[in-house]
Amino acid sequence: MSFEGQHILPAIRSMKDFDKMLETSFQYGVFLDLHVGMLKSVFEYARNENRKMFLHLDLIHGLSSDEYAAEYVCQEIKPYGIISTKGNVIKKARQKGVYATQRMFVIDSSAMNRSIELIQKTDPDFIEVLPGVVPKIIKEIGTKTGKPIFAGGLIDTVEEVEAALEAGATAITTSDRVLWKHFDR
Repeated sequence: MSFEGQHILPAIRSMKDFDKMLETSFQYGVFLDLHVGMLKSVFEYARNENRKMFLHLDLIHGLSSDEYAAEYVCQEIKPYGIISTKGNVIKKARQKGVYATQRMFVIDSSAMNRSIELIQKTDPDFIEVLPGVVPKIIKEIGTKTGKPIFAGGLIDTVEEVEAALEAGATAITTSDRVLWKHFDR
């Protein structure tokens, strides 16, 4: 799946960040670090602004990141997608018809192999690879899983974005507004 040519997925940590995203042409993004009490209003606001937002479920304050929380969020909040490191959350999001992104931290070959095994069990729509500054790993994970890849974490320059995209990443998740501006259409 492509994001209509959008290569940056703005990672939103505050409403100020979201307001800055609204000044761009980006239609897709990721909400991080929200309080559970804000979820409904924030997603209603995003829908009113025609934005399709993923929600990083593991980073919601006041909500456990388990399959029950995923079920609640999918049914009541209805995000465009869910991001999580937890396999049971990914499975529940898929069951509820919400795009599911398995986040994986590649710290060594053992962690990568465990993550690939989990991905084979959960069958997410997307994989987010952190850190995203290792093109060799992006290419390898894409080849082994056949899934679209988001690269995130430690990407600070235009050259790093381009290297990740060249290695096969579908999109880059970043909170860096300088990169947003550079890649805004």
